[in-house]
Amino acid sequence: MRASDRDRDRFAEILRDNYAQGRLNLEELNERLEHAYAAKTIGDLEALTADLPAKDMYDLPIPASETAVATRKGGEVARQGKGLRAEWATYASVNLVLMSIWLVASVASGGVGFPWFLWVAGPWGAVLLAQTLFGGGRSEDR
Repeated sequence: MRASDRDRDRFAEILRDNYAQGRLNLEELNERLEHAYAAKTIGDLEALTADLPAKDMYDLPIPASETAVATRKGGEVARQGKGLRAEWATYASVNLVLMSIWLVASVASGGVGFPWFLWVAGPWGAVLLAQTLFGGGRSEDR
C-alpha cells in the first residue's frame, strides 16, 4: 500500500521518540529519517522500525490505583488529580444530608433535638483538615 505524508510523519515521530530514548544514535536517526521521507509504501516505513519496540515500555498507561498516590514536590505532599477536593466534596454532601435529617426530625418533634450529626462531622472534618494542612494521607497515598 502506498504511504501518505501523514504516514511518513507518523513513522518519523516514532524514530524521533526512539532516538530520544537512546535506541538510535544521531547518525542512525538521520539516515532513517531520509529513508522515511523517501518511502513509497507502508512496507518501506515498517522496515525502518522493524528492530525497534512497537510500544515504549515506559509509556504504558498508569493504573487507576496509582493516580491518587501522593507525590513529594519540594517537601510538600501533593495529591495527583482531584483526590483531596473529592474527599471534601463527599464530606460536605454527607454532612448536608445528615443535617437535613436532623432538622426534619427536630421540626417534626416540635423541639430542637441533640445535634447528633456532629458525631460524624467533627472527627471526619478534623481528619480531612489535618490531611489538607499537613499533607498526611492514608497508607495507599504514601
